[in-house]
Amino acid sequence: GTRMWSYTTEAEALNDVLRLSQAMTYKAAITGLNLGGGKGVIIGDSRVDKTEALMRRYGRFIQNLNGSFITTEEVGTGPKDMEYIRMETKYVTGVPESMGGSGENSPVTAKGVFMGMKACVKELFGTDNLAGRTVAVQGTGHVGEHLVSLLRQENAKVYVSDINDERLRRVAKMYGAEVISNNNLFDIEFDVSIKIKKIMEK
Repeated sequence: GTRMWSYTTEAEALNDVLRLSQAMTYKAAITGLNLGGGKGVIIGDSRVDKTEALMRRYGRFIQNLNGSFITTEEVGTGPKDMEYIRMETKYVTGVPESMGGSGENSPVTAKGVFMGMKACVKELFGTDNLAGRTVAVQGTGHVGEHLVSLLRQENAKVYVSDINDERLRRVAKMYGAEVISNNNLFDIEFDVSIKIKKIMEK
């Protein structure tokens, strides 16, 4: 994936991308994928600095890597950005079928998190039924919103937090989740707490 974030320094960006790529390397290894663990970051505010020209230039950069790096969406990038990247390189996933892809990958990612949660709950409580369980979802972006939807369909009690207040309120209202501030998130006892890569870990 490629993350676009308002890093304060290049050193901060480098530290984050190395941390992210290390985690992806572990993920690939434990799932038996014959892939490495690359990540990319772009320094900038995705709400104001992101343009078609920027994404397409990034796509040309990826093309020059000749397949050693394949990207997709991450924090600060989305399906439309992948379409722009696809105009310049085939080494991108999460693009529409009309462009040779399989569509947005956020719903699939959310389903994987959801099934992992059910497996953990079954181990702890003897059943994977999430009805009545309290769940905290930190991050209501593409993946987080799909996860909240799945949890509410199973009648879990869902608390949500995010640094983007507008999106947070929209997701909470749409799915009947309860808003909680990031500062107060860990004051409540949850059955399950999930962080969806929105607030950078240090």
